[in-house]
Amino acid sequence: MSKHYAEIAFTAPVADVQELHGSQRFYARRAAQARPEEGPDAITPEVRDFLADRDSFYLATVGETGWPYVQFRGGPPGFVHVLDEHRLGWADFRGNLQYISTGNLRADERVAMIVMDYPSQRRLKIFGHARAVDVDAELLATLTHADYDAVVERAVVVTVDAFDWNCPQHITARYTLAELEPRLSALRGRMAALESENAELRRRLSAGENRP
Repeated sequence: MSKHYAEIAFTAPVADVQELHGSQRFYARRAAQARPEEGPDAITPEVRDFLADRDSFYLATVGETGWPYVQFRGGPPGFVHVLDEHRLGWADFRGNLQYISTGNLRADERVAMIVMDYPSQRRLKIFGHARAVDVDAELLATLTHADYDAVVERAVVVTVDAFDWNCPQHITARYTLAELEPRLSALRGRMAALESENAELRRRLSAGENRP
């Protein structure tokens, strides 16, 4: 945890609740022991590698009514690109045409992201400022996956303010078909071998053969 993350997340009311439940000193110590540099957190190689394998995340924005809005974003693995040590971005695919997140960003650029790795039970939390980029052919080319069948409407670029890794508690391990495929393939091969063996045994039994 960085000092900047603590400054954003641990407001006075949050600290009051932490104090009530006995965790305020622990988090105050963690914040005090965090890196001393001022300013936004630099994206680390660990974060870069983590994002390169992810195929989804959750994005929170805030509307002019004051209500938060959380949206699921998905795409091919690695569709969230690290642009430099302080920025990440993705191609914004056409969805249900409500444009709530996109509209919210016009009034308030602050966003929060939660990026999940369900199989490894890891969670990355990011605070940042986002902007929608409608006209930048070079950026869109960088962020677009040519083999992914989706209409790209714009790019979204997030300047990262702070991030932190969450503990694995209560994260249910879930797997995509692609992640399960190696094990499923092995099982299918084993089943095919057993079915072939059973068919041969039935043939021999029907032929009256007593021995292999």
